[in-house]
Amino acid sequence: MNSAEEPQTPSTVQNCAHSQVGLCSRCKLKEAYNLSDIEATLSTSTATTAENRQKQREEEEGGKPAVDLGEEAMEMEEGRSNLSNGQNDREQLGVARIESIPEQHAMPPPPVPTGQTQSWLLRLFESKMFNATIAMQYLYNSKEPGVLTYLGNRLFFFDNNEVDFYLPQLVNLYINIREVAEVLHPYIVKRCRESVEFSLQCSWLLEAYGVEIYRMSKKKPQGCKLRNMILSEELRPPSSIIGPLPSLPGGEQRLKTHQRSRSDADVPYKEGGMKRSVSSASSRSFLVPGDLSSGRAFDNGCECFLEAEPIVYDDVAGQKLHCRCSAPRLQPEQEFVRSLTAIGNRLKAIQGKEGKTARLISELALLNLNLPARVWVPFFSDTLKHVVLRIPHTAGCVLNSKDKAPYCVFVEVLTVDDIHQAAVPQKMSDAARSENNMAATAEDLPTVHFSLVPPNGSDHDDAWTHDDDEISSQLSIKLPPMDTLSQMSVDSTTSSDSRDPGVTIAAADIRRRLSAWVQAPKKQLKHSVEDPSASALSEPWEEKVARIRETSPYGRLPRWRLLPVIVKTGDDLRQELLAYQLLTALLNIWEEEHVPLFLRPYKIVVVSHDSGMIEPIINACSLHQIKKNAGEDETRPAGSLLEYFRRTFGSPNSEQFLRAQENFVQSCAGYSLACYFLQVKDRHNGNILLDSEGHLIHIDFGFILSISPKNLGFETSPFKLTQELVDVMGGIGSDMFEYFKILMLRGLIAARKHHERIMNIVEIMMSGSQLPCFRGGATTVRALRDRFHMNCTDEQLHNLVDSMVEQSKDSLTTRLYDNFQYFTNGIL
Repeated sequence: MNSAEEPQTPSTVQNCAHSQVGLCSRCKLKEAYNLSDIEATLSTSTATTAENRQKQREEEEGGKPAVDLGEEAMEMEEGRSNLSNGQNDREQLGVARIESIPEQHAMPPPPVPTGQTQSWLLRLFESKMFNATIAMQYLYNSKEPGVLTYLGNRLFFFDNNEVDFYLPQLVNLYINIREVAEVLHPYIVKRCRESVEFSLQCSWLLEAYGVEIYRMSKKKPQGCKLRNMILSEELRPPSSIIGPLPSLPGGEQRLKTHQRSRSDADVPYKEGGMKRSVSSASSRSFLVPGDLSSGRAFDNGCECFLEAEPIVYDDVAGQKLHCRCSAPRLQPEQEFVRSLTAIGNRLKAIQGKEGKTARLISELALLNLNLPARVWVPFFSDTLKHVVLRIPHTAGCVLNSKDKAPYCVFVEVLTVDDIHQAAVPQKMSDAARSENNMAATAEDLPTVHFSLVPPNGSDHDDAWTHDDDEISSQLSIKLPPMDTLSQMSVDSTTSSDSRDPGVTIAAADIRRRLSAWVQAPKKQLKHSVEDPSASALSEPWEEKVARIRETSPYGRLPRWRLLPVIVKTGDDLRQELLAYQLLTALLNIWEEEHVPLFLRPYKIVVVSHDSGMIEPIINACSLHQIKKNAGEDETRPAGSLLEYFRRTFGSPNSEQFLRAQENFVQSCAGYSLACYFLQVKDRHNGNILLDSEGHLIHIDFGFILSISPKNLGFETSPFKLTQELVDVMGGIGSDMFEYFKILMLRGLIAARKHHERIMNIVEIMMSGSQLPCFRGGATTVRALRDRFHMNCTDEQLHNLVDSMVEQSKDSLTTRLYDNFQYFTNGIL
């Protein structure tokens, strides 16, 4: 229609409902442009849509008749429908936004997650970014039963190692929050049935974290009940065999694929003159758990898996078979760990380092009478399946401690595929094994002008007694491991037909090599009666392994390994375990953000509230030991760390020195940030190590967050940065010192970005905890969050790092505390 044309007015004038005189303007337009038909069509469509929605609601409500709300209500319903469509669009956008941000920024759900929020939360839980870290966060923060149930079920789908990292948090939640304990119970029970190692870890942590609650509570709390279930062997795996075993001639029953090459009853037990019984029931009746004099303190009497047999599988189901004799699963490892901690308690009563060392040797010799056994080192069981063969009693050492008696031992183990079904080697005497070692050594040596012949009578092993073992171990000849010079000497004496006749070595060249070898820096510190651990711990690990393997009765086994262990009693290692988790979280954050900072978290096993085990740092010794060893030589300046670097790694311009210096700076920056975040105190030189690659490593985190030694408050600087540490970096203003500050800035920005991971670990452990580091209450957590400086810009963080370095550099309070440790404990 042409816009210039005027609409024709109808000949008959009618009044409308909007006007008493003729038609109103609205009705005139409707009649002129035929809008009445279109409006009727839209009205019919709207009514039909509303009627369909009403029928749908009736079907959802079970046929309940809907109330006719009239046309006005239909229009309101249509408006709500449009609004709902808009909300769905916004909801999709919101979910996309949540899935795009890192999990540390995901906020906890409101108390009642209904409607739109519930949909967002479910999508978060079902997204690829959902992991055990987020699950722990919502298990602690959420109060909705449905959310807790969902999270408890999702734990079954995570990797076991991922969940095991948060096992202290799970145990603490289980003890203190009943609603969370109900949803965690099925998962913990299932894991305990499947794994003996997990059962022991749970029982130890339940004892350590719940000891105060158990004493104060009149009724048995859920944590105590779970611990009793674990220790009473109620949580055992279901047997994979149904029905009686097939009978064999003679009435003996065993599996179809069970090949028995040698009966255990025929093997004489040399040390005590005992023989193992054929019947497992009768065997267990004579066992006394924990009796080290019996020779079978760690034997549960199970004979389902004999010594010379492979892992047995069910022919029908193809599954591993479990023990059928109902022998105690946890008891051997419990007694082994209890025996190690009992040694530490007895050493505390001995005065003097020499007396403690002599007592440690005798205690370990008694312990060896009960090995090999189906026991293991707890903190290596998840990464290295093994059984313990022997503990060299003369290789252990007592560590420095004023009131306690921690000690370090080196455990010989045999790696296996399955701890509970693999064959345990027969016990071998040191004397019999020394004969085999000499024969094997003679075979392995190149052709020389002498030969070694093993003594006669090596087949009469049954005639040996314990006294004979002790005597022969003193009289047996042991060959030291061959070093470079020995190999050079042997090569020079080999026959001419086995060497190139054109190659000769001059005597002057030999003297030059010998002189260089003698003058080369020795990485192992000298032995000291006052500190026997200095020499033992500073010995290069490869040399120690070769030396112990050469003299071990089991050294010829192809899967032989050596593992170090520190046993501590009288100290609360729960804070050490918390520090291990926090350091590991920081290290993972920096690795994800590609920040080259170095941390070396060491594993902790908490056995009770005052005992446990620590993974030693190999190829490392403390700054105190380094400075003390240098001070014993009058030609060397005592206490100069830079001089130690020059002696160990060469001239400052050499490649080895520069690499060690870079390692030193990266580790110093990493531990400076860690000490600042966690407020680590007691940073004397006995608690700071230096490894063979130049890394600085902090140990002993007994004072973190809100406590300090005797609450004296000496150490007020953000972290320890003495002048000798700065000198190793090259001094103030050097390139490496500036690199140190850049690394600290990058590490602070990365840690701030993922700070919720750190806060989550601390907040969960603070719930109902009796740890000393949480004495400050909510102030402790608030201060920790403030140290991440969430409100600062990058420029402000840059200035903050410069300020912290300036405050810490050769701080007066740091020097006062070092002097205090020197005058009270003799720590340099």
